[in-house]
Amino acid sequence: MSMTSMFIVTTTIAILLVTISFWLPQTVPDTEKLSPYECGFDPLGSARLPFSLRFFLVAILFLLFDLEIALLLPAPWAINSTCPTLTTMWTSTIIILLTLGLIYEWLAGGLEWAE
Repeated sequence: MSMTSMFIVTTTIAILLVTISFWLPQTVPDTEKLSPYECGFDPLGSARLPFSLRFFLVAILFLLFDLEIALLLPAPWAINSTCPTLTTMWTSTIIILLTLGLIYEWLAGGLEWAE
């Protein structure tokens, strides 16, 4: 297959996918989606409204668990090192700590939205 035909095929597929992505979604935008902030706050109102601490705690938990998962990204490459049992031990330790943290937060009610 020549370079020209590959370019034509990839360009055609890209144009087709972009065209489908514009036609496929049937969205009806409302005022909440059109506002610059999709967090549920009125952007034109007072900035001194009380902030939900529950929302903040769930956001921090999400960031914490998300960053912890990033520690596991090198595990597939590290398993090929000279000492794969050490890698498996550290990976298992991280997964066990994450699971225990999730269970603790669940039992403590940190993941509940409503009181």
